[in-house]
Amino acid sequence: MNEKLCMFAGQGAQFPGMGKDFAEDTEIAALFKTANDALGFDITTLCFEGPAEELTKSNICQPAIFTVSVAAFKAFQKRFPAVRFKMAAGLSLGEWSALHLAGVLDFESTLQVLEARGRFMQEACDEQASGMVSIMGASAEQLAALCEKCGLTIANINSDTQVVLSGVKSGVAAASAAAAEMGLKAIVLNVAGAFHSPLMASARIKLSNVLVDVEFKRPTMPVLSNVTGKFHSDKPADIKHAMLCQITDSVRWFDCVLEAKAAGVEDYIEFGPGKVLSGLLRRIDRTLQCANVQDLASLESCAKLLG
Repeated sequence: MNEKLCMFAGQGAQFPGMGKDFAEDTEIAALFKTANDALGFDITTLCFEGPAEELTKSNICQPAIFTVSVAAFKAFQKRFPAVRFKMAAGLSLGEWSALHLAGVLDFESTLQVLEARGRFMQEACDEQASGMVSIMGASAEQLAALCEKCGLTIANINSDTQVVLSGVKSGVAAASAAAAEMGLKAIVLNVAGAFHSPLMASARIKLSNVLVDVEFKRPTMPVLSNVTGKFHSDKPADIKHAMLCQITDSVRWFDCVLEAKAAGVEDYIEFGPGKVLSGLLRRIDRTLQCANVQDLASLESCAKLLG
């Protein structure tokens, strides 16, 4: 049987209606009720019904996507109880989902951390007008030139052909224009601010104060780190530090996938709303097998991958 990796969606994947059919199962419905109680507001209704404007807010969508991702994973476990995963990974907020399912944080603590994380990141966005731009097909030298000229930093290394830059809005606009002059495709992203950049420093400081009282445990399976593109240490204090660094440092998703491949993973299953990670995986290596579990229909389609 092929080695498998479970991977988890990041911010931006949310949509009204997500997770609703999973909650037809009484155990998963109880999970959503636990989320409501832990957060002190009705995250379930926001997931199932929206409105989209409210669900998009960082302090709402981060715990919401996490809850739906865990629900998708639990639905998968009930449908395919014999399947075991060799390791876990996630993109940005999805890394918290991976850590929870590896036993590092409990469900309620992760919810509360993500609500605070989203709130602090939004507050950092409000401090200064900033944003992100996706650059396709650039060389390392071209990316370095864009960052130096426009005052940006690398936020996400999604594949060998797609990198996202972060910085102040004027720099993002300048980079988009400069990239076009270089013959590169550039897309200014519809995001609240410059995530995974030094402009998130205040969010990192605030979250560090929250994490002081949050218990981290040793992972029960290897988890890939966005910051290094390698596996997390098994020391709780090191994991906590890495997750604070993740707020201001680059997300090395491409390196995470290469590390998983080197470890022998052949099957990749994405849990949670959307298919962003599955799409990135195909861009990195079309020979890798992947599937997405975001509702009951996609859950059933996993049977083809699993044989």
